[in-house]
Amino acid sequence: MNPLAVLASEGELENPLLPPLPELVIGLIAFAIVFIFLGKKLLPKINKTLDERREAIEGGMEKAEAAQAEAQQVLEDYRAQLADARHEAARMRQEAQEQGASMIAEMRSEGERQREEIIAAGHAQIEADRKAAAATLRQDVGKLASDLAGRIVGESLADAARQSRTIDRFLDDLEAKAAAGATKAEANR
Repeated sequence: MNPLAVLASEGELENPLLPPLPELVIGLIAFAIVFIFLGKKLLPKINKTLDERREAIEGGMEKAEAAQAEAQQVLEDYRAQLADARHEAARMRQEAQEQGASMIAEMRSEGERQREEIIAAGHAQIEADRKAAAATLRQDVGKLASDLAGRIVGESLADAARQSRTIDRFLDDLEAKAAAGATKAEANR
């Protein structure tokens, strides 16, 4: 059977969209009570909580902005300190290079001075050795020459003073001839 026919047979047909009047009044009263309760009690608490949250969020944002500004300032300070440290390091490196160059120059001059001292000492030692060798050679040559002259003459040249003068004169003549030959050789160059 048809459901409409069943409903029609039970009585008059009621509109399902309109509730009965007592239910409507009770529903309106319950709605008004809930609305008043929410408006008077709950809504101010909700608004207060929302305002607190808004203030907390805005305060947090202000704090975050302040922290960001402070972090930016700290970063700028750090960069400035880093630049200063780099300049200081470059200055110290330059000073070290200058000190190193001056130390090298000092060591070089000290080495030159010591070399000159060693060369001068060597020349002095050579000159002293040459003089000692010349003196020894002069004595030996003089003795050999006087022995040879004594054998040739057949007499002993025992007089030491005469022997010494003769030897000195002979050697001086040899030295003069050697010096004249050296001067002539240098002139030819």
